[in-house]
Amino acid sequence: MHQNLNQTDQVVEKLQTTGSGYDLLRYVCLPDLLGKDANTILYVMGRNIAKQIKWETFDQVADFFYKTGWGSLTSVKEKRREYIFQLSGSSVTQRMKADIIEDYRLESGFLAEAIQQIKGIQCECTEEIKERKNFVEFHVLYNK
Repeated sequence: MHQNLNQTDQVVEKLQTTGSGYDLLRYVCLPDLLGKDANTILYVMGRNIAKQIKWETFDQVADFFYKTGWGSLTSVKEKRREYIFQLSGSSVTQRMKADIIEDYRLESGFLAEAIQQIKGIQCECTEEIKERKNFVEFHVLYNK
């Protein structure tokens, strides 16, 4: 079931939060609840969230990342079978400084699914944390 992007935007716009409730759930409760399978489950959760929306452009995905407080997502380059993106911003910097769980599996799964919809090709995503540079680099891999 795909929601109209405008409906999703309306939901995101109506959310009023400081982010601390989300942070507790995301970085404390979920990993505790999911245990050793947390990385895999968070990746699948990210994909499932992205499946709820019909993605047509990268700008829509970047806007979603910004509005949900995940950070500023930029497209860096396209290689032969890979897209490279960077996630930066205060939320990423704060996570790194606070030494909060160093995974971005939820965001990775989300990005893989969104790009898969946009490009119409099977995608998977890995992330690499660039702590000294205060950003996360996502590698969306695909086969043509």
